[in-house]
Amino acid sequence: MRCLSCHKLSISTFCETCQTNLLNPSVTKRTFGLLEVYSFFNYQHIEDLLLTKHTPQGYKLYRALARLSFRPFIKKFIENDPREIYVIGIDENIKSGYSHVALLTHEMRHKQVHIEHAKLMATNSVNYSGKTLQFRLENPREFEYKGKKDIEVILVDDIVTTGTTLKEASKTLERSGVEVLFALTLATVRE
Repeated sequence: MRCLSCHKLSISTFCETCQTNLLNPSVTKRTFGLLEVYSFFNYQHIEDLLLTKHTPQGYKLYRALARLSFRPFIKKFIENDPREIYVIGIDENIKSGYSHVALLTHEMRHKQVHIEHAKLMATNSVNYSGKTLQFRLENPREFEYKGKKDIEVILVDDIVTTGTTLKEASKTLERSGVEVLFALTLATVRE
């Protein structure tokens, strides 16, 4: 197999050199109202990789990026916090054979971390890509939650731009008796 970045021979999707030099996660924090959102990458640095999300190659890329970022994060988090935590991905719709958000949440598996797949789904499938904040506010995703109540969760999405989707998802969960500790995203877009 070859590294998908530099094309050198590699056992992994990305060779160790590319993992270290190009794909070393650097956690940044943004706050939207009361919701804290932590992201691992700057969108502009990995944009070409993220644009593969609805392709067969995207499956490998998202899985590799999740292993480099979400997996180490949750391991460190539970070392410092012994309680049971739930993870909920936003709108884990399957397109092209997989859900890119489900790949992210799946890498957070651990004995004290419970993944709640496809429990928070949008009833409005509007596409926000490239849309203005005004458009996003006028066209809410209208989330429905069908999971456990009275739990503490980490909310997961792939990209945060304006925070509109994450805030709406967080409010839906809170109305359902779920406490959102914070949100994690693979990448952040600064507008």
